[in-house]
Amino acid sequence: MSDKKPPTLIEYKTWLANEHMCEVERTRPYYESVTSKVQRDLENSELWQRLTRELKEFDDQYLVQTGFPLQMADQACEILIKPFESFILKTYKKNILQNKRWPKEPEGGWILPDNWFSRINDIIRTLIVVKYLDGVQFLVDKLERFCVEKNIVSRNYFEAREDGYYAGHLYVRHTLEIPKMTWDTELIEVSIEIQITTQLQETIRRLLHKYYEQRRGRAVRDATAWQWDYKSDEFAANYLGHILHYVEGMIMEIREKQKRGPT
Repeated sequence: MSDKKPPTLIEYKTWLANEHMCEVERTRPYYESVTSKVQRDLENSELWQRLTRELKEFDDQYLVQTGFPLQMADQACEILIKPFESFILKTYKKNILQNKRWPKEPEGGWILPDNWFSRINDIIRTLIVVKYLDGVQFLVDKLERFCVEKNIVSRNYFEAREDGYYAGHLYVRHTLEIPKMTWDTELIEVSIEIQITTQLQETIRRLLHKYYEQRRGRAVRDATAWQWDYKSDEFAANYLGHILHYVEGMIMEIREKQKRGPT
């Protein structure tokens, strides 16, 4: 195995074929078949039915507590599948770009077709958009309590990245049966990502989605920190995310002052 990291996604696919006999394009139909089955099974599961019912109750509780709605009025909670190319890109990041043990395997081992459905935590996911910044913490707390009451394994973290991305994430473990590449079946624990973000953050994510997709997976970046390159796309896009997060904090402060009344 070469000590040089594959610098592009194309070279990573060649590395997978040479080092692990994994022809990426041949795995695409298998990936799409498995994820479609997982999506259908989850939609019909008792877990998902309970969860979607509870969301309406959480919305009512937040309204009573704050006087404001929690979620967007026309929002539908959908189960989404990570596109195959985005998935392969994530394995590239885990196996190569973020692998501090290279050229050895990353901690936990290589992420390959025989284990990737249990190793990648956001293949199956849903997005919940709340109107206000405090709604993220409120909903994470409610969902965690729901998982504890139902004996569901979960974990959460609040992400605040250098590039201006802010969101709450809750990962729920759920056991499902999937076909193996040999067309036998196996039971595995799948991680379902529940991403919770605000209306403003979701708006900017949609506007900049194409830019972020192009930027992901680059192994080599310019030596100049983006914070100093004010003419770059990174400077504008990243600071826009931070500015909106600050604005959301100011909105919360004004809302809380109004609730307290004149001093």
